[in-house]
Amino acid sequence: MNYESVIRENQSNKLLQLELTTRYTIFMKERVLVAMSGGVDSAVAAALLTQQGYDVIGVTLRLYTEPDDTTLRSGRTCCGIEDIGDAKAAAQQIGIPHYVLNMEQEFEKHVLTPFVESYVDGRTPNPCLNCNQYVKFSTLLDRAIAIGADRLATGHYARRERDNAHHFHLHKAHDDEKDQSYVLYTLDQSALEFTLFPLGDIEKTNTREIAREYKLPLSEKPDSVDICFVPGGDYREILHAKGIEPVAGSIQNTTGETIGTHSGITNYTVGQRRGLGVQSSIPQYVTKIDAERNIVVIGSDKDLLSKSLTASEPHWVYQPPIIGERLSARIRYHSEELTACITALSSTHFSLSFDSPARAVTPGQAVVLYRNTEVVGGGTIERAS
Repeated sequence: MNYESVIRENQSNKLLQLELTTRYTIFMKERVLVAMSGGVDSAVAAALLTQQGYDVIGVTLRLYTEPDDTTLRSGRTCCGIEDIGDAKAAAQQIGIPHYVLNMEQEFEKHVLTPFVESYVDGRTPNPCLNCNQYVKFSTLLDRAIAIGADRLATGHYARRERDNAHHFHLHKAHDDEKDQSYVLYTLDQSALEFTLFPLGDIEKTNTREIAREYKLPLSEKPDSVDICFVPGGDYREILHAKGIEPVAGSIQNTTGETIGTHSGITNYTVGQRRGLGVQSSIPQYVTKIDAERNIVVIGSDKDLLSKSLTASEPHWVYQPPIIGERLSARIRYHSEELTACITALSSTHFSLSFDSPARAVTPGQAVVLYRNTEVVGGGTIERAS
């Protein structure tokens, strides 16, 4: 039924018009699937959408099985056993249904396995990027559509805007300190059209105030700081559990001279200073990891500086930049933005040159490009020079 036309045709009958308008409002009420991680942000996102009149359903993803459910957890991760309970309690307080979806297979395939492989290859991964791209905004998005949801919402601090031509744009959050646009650069037009970010325009302090107003049991829960599947903060435990054992090799300086022995390349990352086991009169840092030769290269702070980089797997939110365009580049989560120029661009790679040298450009991490507050896109760092 076209409720809008029927309402217009019956404007003279006020009682009938009121009844039809009420039915139309109910009929048009959008259903939103909210990804609730068990933290305060996603819980408040669900509360705000409920307040705004959406038909909200809370969903928590079971991403991995903890080896011992009885152990004391730090409470500073997400998506674990404890967090599922927190999300369920928050949903009950808000008054919305809550479900748990088991996505351990997808998480293993798209997040855990690439995480381990990256360290074996001498790279430093960012598993949150893969989780957003392949689990939360791919598999979960597909399931949301399959069950008839009109929208998917998350507790990310980012903003979505639509222009007059109905193209969608991703922008930094209003709260610059909490901005999470860096880990969302892989979202495309179809994902943005379907997704809501209720927290994009508010401050983190306001988020906690809203949680207290709703009497949410997790209003004072600390923010997640660890990788969700590494609650102790030591990623090497995951590598060990996956059968990856470190193999000792040579430490070389930037001229190729062997000056020590390392305990396995998986124990090192570019920019690392501590635990090198090499005596020097000046501070030494890991500047390169050669997985093929099992060599860790170290040098001084100036050896960490790069004038350019090349990235693979480019993703553009709306349109790609053009060669010669000057943008702001962020080479790791919450790092300082650097002015850069696009020097090469293809379907598989792009290159940047920096106005000022970038420090510790790390293969495996993402470089994300901004045009003022707008996220243009990004890619995976392959090499720097």
